[in-house]
Amino acid sequence: MRAAGAGAGQLLPAAAPGRRQRPRQREQASLQGAAAAAARARKEPWQPTDPSSLLEMAGEITEPGELYSPYVGLVYMFNLIVGTGALTMPKAFAAAGWLVSLVLLVFLGFMSFVTTTFVVEAMAAANAQLRWKRMETHQEEEDDGSSTASDSDVLTQDNDVRAEKRPILSVQRHGSPNLFEITDRVEMGQMASMFFNKVGVNLFYFCIIIYLYGDLAIYAAAVPFSLMQVTCSAVGNDSCGVEAEAKYNDTDPCWGPLHRVDAYRIYLAVFTLLLGPFTFFDVQKTKYLQILTSLMRWIAFAIMIVLALVRIAHGRGEGRPPLADFSGVRNLFGVCIYSFMSQHSLPSLITPISSKRHLTRLVFLDYVLILAFYGLLSFTAIFCFRGDSLLDMYTLNFARCDVVSLAAVRFFLGLFPVFTISTNFPIIAVTLRNNWKTLFHREGGTYPWVVDHVVFPTITLLPPVLVAFCTHDLESLVGITGAYAGTGIQYVIPAFLVYLCRKDTQLAFGYGTVNKHGSPFRRTFWVGFVLLWAFSCFFFVTANIVLSETKL
Repeated sequence: MRAAGAGAGQLLPAAAPGRRQRPRQREQASLQGAAAAAARARKEPWQPTDPSSLLEMAGEITEPGELYSPYVGLVYMFNLIVGTGALTMPKAFAAAGWLVSLVLLVFLGFMSFVTTTFVVEAMAAANAQLRWKRMETHQEEEDDGSSTASDSDVLTQDNDVRAEKRPILSVQRHGSPNLFEITDRVEMGQMASMFFNKVGVNLFYFCIIIYLYGDLAIYAAAVPFSLMQVTCSAVGNDSCGVEAEAKYNDTDPCWGPLHRVDAYRIYLAVFTLLLGPFTFFDVQKTKYLQILTSLMRWIAFAIMIVLALVRIAHGRGEGRPPLADFSGVRNLFGVCIYSFMSQHSLPSLITPISSKRHLTRLVFLDYVLILAFYGLLSFTAIFCFRGDSLLDMYTLNFARCDVVSLAAVRFFLGLFPVFTISTNFPIIAVTLRNNWKTLFHREGGTYPWVVDHVVFPTITLLPPVLVAFCTHDLESLVGITGAYAGTGIQYVIPAFLVYLCRKDTQLAFGYGTVNKHGSPFRRTFWVGFVLLWAFSCFFFVTANIVLSETKL
């Protein structure tokens, strides 16, 4: 077997004790230990400062990375969740009304918290099965090698061997760790292969791929759109960017005979030519680049919130948002789901936390802080600017002379998405390419050079660029991506993972076994409720789109 790439490894399900193994598990169970060791040797340590770390979200068993404290983990989770999606939230808030938006934001935040606890429980169950399998394999080796060894000798030697292979956090504990301790970073793809059947695994990768296509389309449209907004105006070149009362159409002039849409497509072509080639190679984001982009993001968010508060305090707030406008709820659904997306990267985020004793409380606190931040950003925006003047990318509202007098700040905020999104685009593209490889990978097979180095990168890059060529409506792109693929990743996959892992744990370890990292939402009712809510989201958004298109 071979890994399909840096971001999408081989699928190596582990067999649990006391249950019949599926055919695929029977073929691979004996290779689990060696494969896990090989995976550790191949993987680079994870850099937790990356807010868009998706390279290994569908991978194999990997090293947890450098350990950090629970409160550092809280900061990393906050940094992971609060990303580009937050910039499209103010316009969605204004369109749906402040009360409806607030209620929906809180509810979707709660639902995301529920499914986050589901993923954590599935991670613990996967670790328990892998740990038991290692113990079982070592016991068989000891029985074959020395039939006279006592039980205490076997347990001592087993602990020594596992202590050498396990991260430091496990070695430092006295005695055998709890079976459900999260020490191996088991990625989402690995958990899917352990608990899902073949059809389920394929559907998992299909959902991941659709989500990544949406991500790339959003990124490919956001950068040229920001450049167009900053460099063009309805009357030609203008250093202040977006004017106070300007209403722009794609057919408005930009540079001489060129229209705004022409400038957008020129920027899109340059963006594709500069960053597209990275799709054909492996690319890793450096730690320092991660720190720089994270720092830029938080400076930009802080500046926007402060400037909006100052304008409101001085009586210059123009926003008069409605209480409720259900016509805008469709996009708000998708934007909020997209803005709470973190489930795919939880293994990379949670495994390195040194102490997981109060993990659920930590995650809950993080969601409360994130809700407060989203509320502050969105409410200051909708009361500072008129709803019809809010742009898809909120930073562009500050590229105006009447809002920001300092040119350096205007250009920093106006071009902020260009810098941060451009650094993430190659990472997401390589991840999508590797997931395509994993989806079509067959045991013992290799891809021809043309397929591996030309076909897969091309089918990765071409569709999102074509979508961005046809539209730069970022609110709709974010809304659709969040409402469909985002719903699958955030609700459907975690619900099925936790349901099936609970059944496997009961069969493997007995019905009285307690998972120390079990979700507080232990009743099957919650699994059904999450799936019902996911179906409702699919149905509501689809019906809304159909009705909207019919009216048009």
